[in-house]
Amino acid sequence: MTALIDECARAVATPGTVVESVTSAMGPASIESHYDEALAVPGLLAEIARGEAEGVDGYVIACFGDPGLYAARERARGPVIGIAEAAMQAASHLGRGFSVVTTLARTVGQAEDLTERYGMQRFCRGIHATDIPVLELEDPQVRRVIADACRAAVAADGSDAIVLGCAGMADLSEYLTAEAGVPVVDGVAAATLAVQSLVTLGLRKSGRGEFAAPLPKHYTGLLAEFGTDGPAAPPTAPRRGAEVRE
Repeated sequence: MTALIDECARAVATPGTVVESVTSAMGPASIESHYDEALAVPGLLAEIARGEAEGVDGYVIACFGDPGLYAARERARGPVIGIAEAAMQAASHLGRGFSVVTTLARTVGQAEDLTERYGMQRFCRGIHATDIPVLELEDPQVRRVIADACRAAVAADGSDAIVLGCAGMADLSEYLTAEAGVPVVDGVAAATLAVQSLVTLGLRKSGRGEFAAPLPKHYTGLLAEFGTDGPAAPPTAPRRGAEVRE
């Protein structure tokens, strides 16, 4: 799935942009619950720390739950954008309302929380689960199920666009647009271009207020290497994360 995400990000990046798509060295195989999300964040932050040490300009969090987004913004100097955030914002420009088509029914509440966080309640007309586990999205046969869900969402909600609720659907946007008859937004592409645009404009994260760098602090136990009172880059595991470099 990381290779698929990489391909989709590279497809929209402008010439001269270096895209490196990586999987965190620690964490769950997929993120399908609050528990998974919580345990995915340390690995994500370790990758952000390595990227900062290597001069990465910006980051895409390629999971629709946007796990650790605000913590990552504290840790990074450049822009950090989640694919749910980017996809919803893009879809809000394409019509009066959009529907989200996602994976498991248990994640619908998390997607609803994101629409509230990003101020998208007035645009989001419905969230629809396909009940396809994330890792099963690699099966080519599931595209028909997702297409059926997109058509059903448009019919039920009267939506003008569809937001894909998983990075594992990133390669299906063109096919699904033809099938559903409305624009289908892939958050990987949308977030990649959003980060690239901010970097091109020379804009970085504000160093003031909520997203300022974390205060120097000692951490203990399994998190000892994440303390901001020591070296800038935590864990020494082989490098793997999700970034966009200019």
